[in-house]
Amino acid sequence: MSVADKLGSGSSFGRIPRSGQRSERGRAKAVAQGDIPEYELVRLPLAEVSPTPLNPRRNFGSEAELTEFGEKLRKVQLAACTAVTRAVYLKLWPDHEDRIGSAQFVLVNGERRYRAALQVGLEALDFVVRDELAVSREEFIDNLLKENLDREDFDAIERARGVQELVAVCHGNQSAAATRLGKDRSWVTNQLALLTLPEEVQALLSAGEMAERDGRQLARRLKENPALDAADLVSLWKEIKAQEAAQREENKELLRAAREAQMLSADNTTTTQEPSHARSSPDTVLSADNTDEPAKDNADVLSADNTETSEPSTSGAIPHQGSEATDGAGGESSNVLLLRQLLGETAADQAAALAEAFSAEELTALLEALSIRA
Repeated sequence: MSVADKLGSGSSFGRIPRSGQRSERGRAKAVAQGDIPEYELVRLPLAEVSPTPLNPRRNFGSEAELTEFGEKLRKVQLAACTAVTRAVYLKLWPDHEDRIGSAQFVLVNGERRYRAALQVGLEALDFVVRDELAVSREEFIDNLLKENLDREDFDAIERARGVQELVAVCHGNQSAAATRLGKDRSWVTNQLALLTLPEEVQALLSAGEMAERDGRQLARRLKENPALDAADLVSLWKEIKAQEAAQREENKELLRAAREAQMLSADNTTTTQEPSHARSSPDTVLSADNTDEPAKDNADVLSADNTETSEPSTSGAIPHQGSEATDGAGGESSNVLLLRQLLGETAADQAAALAEAFSAEELTALLEALSIRA
């Protein structure tokens, strides 16, 4: 058995029969009887196949990567490529005739497999031919995108170009395109916004050097100020990243300081530890509620309802505050209020701030420490 005959022998194709020399009439009868599925696994010479010019994907890997992948395909092809016939494709895009040449089939997905096979000199690959994927332009683009949208190596600009093509065949209707992709309309809008950026910025997104969220932020800035050029946007991006890094570091330091300075009491309120000698000072005694009470001749004392009252003093001493400062309305400690100010009011804001400020290991250690003290 030749190497070419071994192509496509992977277990994933076990239930898909290969077509032989079956006539169209015989095939139609077999499909109607349920003897074979609507599409069969076929071996197609690569010389008869053309990629579609509509594929938004541009990065298929380096020559070395394609060669490595091609050698794997030489041993076994675990997934078939998908194609439609020339006639069906040209019915949708007659202006592509020159671009696909004499090819009898046009790829819907599997172009990387196709390119890798050519790289190592393979003559054929396994395909399924599914003309039903090209019943309309919208259907064809939709199926063209589905394989690639969630791929890690499908970069942000490639994805945005694909979405743009789908919106175009949906006559500019972003909502219709979003429905086809199972996304929100705002997601489609954000994808298209990336294509408004200068090519230099798009290149950073394609290379993975700039995060997609940063690209969206720059697109908003560009919309607000169309006079910004590529250099301005890159400079703005670097400035934003520097500010974010500084803010993260500041948050880390504040949270670390708060963690080191405070401990949780049994009732989960924040208390400040005092040196033991302070509790034995002749100027202070413990009141009935176990709070430090200064001598009556030179400071404030707690009244019967535990509020601070002032007694006449000639020494001019600063009124003494207890070991826990609270606000009058909610009874929360000032340290708790400080932490809320740093982390945010809602649980979501607090979680986001902690995740930004600490690594997973630091958060685990913090939670363990708090659990022990609680």
